[in-house]
Amino acid sequence: MGMGRGAGRSALGFWPTLAFLLCSFPAATSPCKILKCNSEFWSATSGSHAPASDDTPEFCAALRSYALCTRRTARTCRGDLAYHSAVHGIEDLMSQHNCSKDGPTSQPRLRTLPPAGDSQERSDSPEICHYEKSFHKHSATPNYTHCGLFGDPHLRTFTDRFQTCKVQGAWPLIDNNYLNVQVTNTPVLPGSAATATSKLTIIFKNFQECVDQKVYQAEMDELPAAFVDGSKNGGDKHGANSLKITEKVSGQHVEIQAKYIGTTIVVRQVGRYLTFAVRMPEEVVNAVEDWDSQGLYLCLRGCPLNQQIDFQAFHTNTEGTGAHRLAAASPAPTAPETFPYETAVAKCKEKLPVEDLYYQACVFDLLTTGDVNFTLAAYYALEDVKMLHSNKDKLHLYERTQDLPGRAAAGLPLAPQPLLGALILLLALLLVFC
Repeated sequence: MGMGRGAGRSALGFWPTLAFLLCSFPAATSPCKILKCNSEFWSATSGSHAPASDDTPEFCAALRSYALCTRRTARTCRGDLAYHSAVHGIEDLMSQHNCSKDGPTSQPRLRTLPPAGDSQERSDSPEICHYEKSFHKHSATPNYTHCGLFGDPHLRTFTDRFQTCKVQGAWPLIDNNYLNVQVTNTPVLPGSAATATSKLTIIFKNFQECVDQKVYQAEMDELPAAFVDGSKNGGDKHGANSLKITEKVSGQHVEIQAKYIGTTIVVRQVGRYLTFAVRMPEEVVNAVEDWDSQGLYLCLRGCPLNQQIDFQAFHTNTEGTGAHRLAAASPAPTAPETFPYETAVAKCKEKLPVEDLYYQACVFDLLTTGDVNFTLAAYYALEDVKMLHSNKDKLHLYERTQDLPGRAAAGLPLAPQPLLGALILLLALLLVFC
């Protein structure tokens, strides 16, 4: 993974990623800013800003700046493995390169994209790094699928099953041979069963001559336009340009193109919370080593039965009722300050005139959270479907599509049996409290 920049520095850049893999999600709402410190150090010691050698005064200045950044966020990073790994790594490197703790520091620099003609931006990247050219050179165009997660939270799986789920804590959306996607959902209000996505992490795995392993992480109020190492593409390999991040709207909308696996990912921040949408070839979706171990892969399997909310029953019970009756009828407790049913319907109608499941999800979210931003979350989720879904006849899902071919038709195992369900719950708890 790009070890040519000096063993010490590469090891330090890898430690936070390794810590993430060992214990993916500390507290989802943690204000710990270790990722910002990591990115600033990378920016100061790579590309056109890189010191001539690791023993120059500039490298020591960058280390001191890194140490200062970690000290400033120390109080909010207790128990964060990435933070503690970085602190120990800084100490080791300062000792290794005879850097004094006192001295000048370097100013953080934004890492720029390589200039035109750089090996990372070549248009003649290997054919293997373009999915449609390599995997389907002599066959028909691949069949693309879509998965999305938004709101409180609503899941649309790769097989077009639409579910409303509890899934509080850390849950994997995608887990295949090429990438992992994990989300953390936290209560919208204290004591409420309504949750929304507050953290998202994507790991793009090292792939042949195309890309190094890259990690993207977004949190509430922090939607970066770069990977955690500060880079915007796939690394130092010849086909690195086959993985790129583009910022569409600063702090609100990021798009990641992974051409080497034919995949497009859209991440948004709407209000305080995150939404996720992906377009992926079926071949990549199903590229898993052990099919039976994919029980927590939400985009493929859907939410476990004990995590699902009866979406249609909720909607039926609330039609023509006010907030007071809703409190008794709904499967999810209402927030203290929610919209009356008629107001929720009117607000959702403004953005979602078609009364499909996205419209119903909007009404559900306004009634359970009282946060008008969830209207936009449903609206943008549907806009992402329009952009990413390959079947234009399935853009809108309605109540009658609840029985769309799912696990059985797709060749997927049916819902987890009790023993497997207990294992799923245990794994979920481990992820939450790791």
